[in-house]
Amino acid sequence: MEYTELNEWQCKRRQMLLAGGAALTGSLWPKVSLAELGEEFPHGFLWGAATAGHQVEGGNINSDSWLLENMQPTLFDEPSGDACDHYNRFDQDISMLSDLGLNTFRFSIEWSRVEPEAGQFSRAQIDHYRRVLESCQRYGVRSMVTFNHFTTPRWFAGLGGWENPESSWLFARYCDWVTRHLGEWMNYATTLNEPNLTQLLFCIPGYELTKLGTIKDQEIIRKAGTRVGTGRFSSWIFGDLEQVHQGLLQAHQAGYEAIKAVRPELPVGVSIAMEDDQPVGPGAMAMLERKRRLSYLPWFEMVQKHGDFLGVQAYSRARIGARGRLPPQAGYPLTDMGYEFYPEAVEGVIRYTHGHVKIPLYVTENGVATMDDTRRVDYIRRAVSGVARCLAAGIDVRGYIHWSLLDNFEWLDGYRPHFGLVAVDHRTFQRHIKPSATYLGEIARQNRVLVVPRSA
Repeated sequence: MEYTELNEWQCKRRQMLLAGGAALTGSLWPKVSLAELGEEFPHGFLWGAATAGHQVEGGNINSDSWLLENMQPTLFDEPSGDACDHYNRFDQDISMLSDLGLNTFRFSIEWSRVEPEAGQFSRAQIDHYRRVLESCQRYGVRSMVTFNHFTTPRWFAGLGGWENPESSWLFARYCDWVTRHLGEWMNYATTLNEPNLTQLLFCIPGYELTKLGTIKDQEIIRKAGTRVGTGRFSSWIFGDLEQVHQGLLQAHQAGYEAIKAVRPELPVGVSIAMEDDQPVGPGAMAMLERKRRLSYLPWFEMVQKHGDFLGVQAYSRARIGARGRLPPQAGYPLTDMGYEFYPEAVEGVIRYTHGHVKIPLYVTENGVATMDDTRRVDYIRRAVSGVARCLAAGIDVRGYIHWSLLDNFEWLDGYRPHFGLVAVDHRTFQRHIKPSATYLGEIARQNRVLVVPRSA
């Protein structure tokens, strides 16, 4: 858009935010005076919202996921298509985030855009992501850049993906190239997003009857290999899950070293998927410890040696019995993803992680899928209160980044789940700020939150 149009757009957004702030006097926000607010968060605490390239940018045609979404059979409810058109509207979105009062934008660089063919790097795409980083600076927003958020180039998947013995070297080469061209504009970086997710989902019994339990389908892998022309195909959830996990561990180390070799002062970590694991009944602790040993401990050990911080990402709890994961507790409220509405999970995850990792922690994802935004406000209030309790206990937590900024493409479930602080009309791409966005923004402005009692 032209400069004059952008100014008009920003003025309208500010008017919307002021109008949204009136919700403080309504039933949606807790009615509290500033004197009733909880303890102040540390100066410099990161308050942000997150996106992922493939989920919001649109038109990511060179990625492995684009192929999987648009072939038959497919496990995806619908293709990503134009997503939120964030690729063209990033400046508006970052300006909106800043106007809300948030100070951090977590986003990913799409490897398949930057290196569409093996060894062929696109300067035009690097220029695009430089403009994204420049927008962050222009609006006073710190950037947290993810080098890989699940999706990889088709050619990489066709070489065996993370199962390929050379995958860590290929990832390091990409990290080196991006850091040389963009590193000076970054404030924080993570190598990988949730590289332990498949271990978390499949290392103990209990998930096999879910939709994700069918992702090992060999027919899909075989057809994808034919489509890429190599006869091989492996991506983050389609392949030998143990080999993929080991490849990702090696890739983090290689990527971390490549980034630090170019820009030693840049804080670099990794973000892992976690649940608030809770034992239920006799014999449950052995199964719970098995899950933790396979899903979390390898990454705790890795990031202690090769990491400046750890990002923890939690949405709910996991009830673990002697034979595996149990279904949600009967009668307990559920989210639109089908898991328990349990904002306190993030506190449990932080406390557990603190017992094993002695480097700074950031909450790099936390949120809820719901069409009822009053529930999102309640979720944020209770989750952030848990972070405050962790800080009061002396745990080094340095940021809370909400998932997500926008209602976006949620992988196998398409556009049905709504995690966003901002609604998106996927026909017109108009953004509509929700009251929860204004609420989180006010927490960020005040740098404090009402601390509520922990739920049972």
